[in-house]
Amino acid sequence: MIERANKLGVETVVIPSISQQAWKTTIEVSESFKLPYALGLHPVFIDQHQPQHLCELDELLTTYKPSAVGEIGLDFFNRQLDREKQMAYFDKQLIIAKRHALPAIIHCRKAHDECLSALRETPIPGGIIHAFNGSIQQAEKYIELGFLLGFGGMLTYERSVKLRALAKQIPLRYITLETDAPDMVVENHRGERNSPEYVPQIASALAEIKNITLAEVATATTTNVRKCLSLCKGLYENRPPNPI
Repeated sequence: MIERANKLGVETVVIPSISQQAWKTTIEVSESFKLPYALGLHPVFIDQHQPQHLCELDELLTTYKPSAVGEIGLDFFNRQLDREKQMAYFDKQLIIAKRHALPAIIHCRKAHDECLSALRETPIPGGIIHAFNGSIQQAEKYIELGFLLGFGGMLTYERSVKLRALAKQIPLRYITLETDAPDMVVENHRGERNSPEYVPQIASALAEIKNITLAEVATATTTNVRKCLSLCKGLYENRPPNPI
């Protein structure tokens, strides 16, 4: 998959994690393929998380060098998930991110006001609001706090009128591309497993929406995420973006 993605112009893949059980595998796979990664406790799996996992996360961030804390966040769309527990784990992970001076990759559904409030309470070095689908006013508030806004496969669906209008309004310098693989697949692979190989299709959709070239999208979004997650260091230092 990585080789195929590379051939299509996708030069690297950021691998976030979702639970304590996934951290070991995330680290092993990422380091094996020299890929950036993130460690965190995802709100959708809130029932799996235990208080000791927060202590373990804090320790791992000292031992290893992930690019971000994530995915973390809030999901109030699913009403079966404990809101108070989500808020507690989100707040504590933001404190951990702040302690380690790391950005965060944030999952947020139907909870943008609460998420913004938490980020103001515990400022961190920015990050990415994954699969952003809030209002333009909320987008501006995230941008003020140093965050990029992630757009993925849903951007390729012509029926995603609101999302495409949002992507058109937000300046390119605040946008990053993502897949959320294996979920949120692009339109022409509907029903299949998603893959980073499809990032070029998302880039093409964004170029069409903004009436700019594919190379402009590739260069800007690559630069954005490199800066946000400090990917210009080490392996990526002084390496120009690879135009798709």
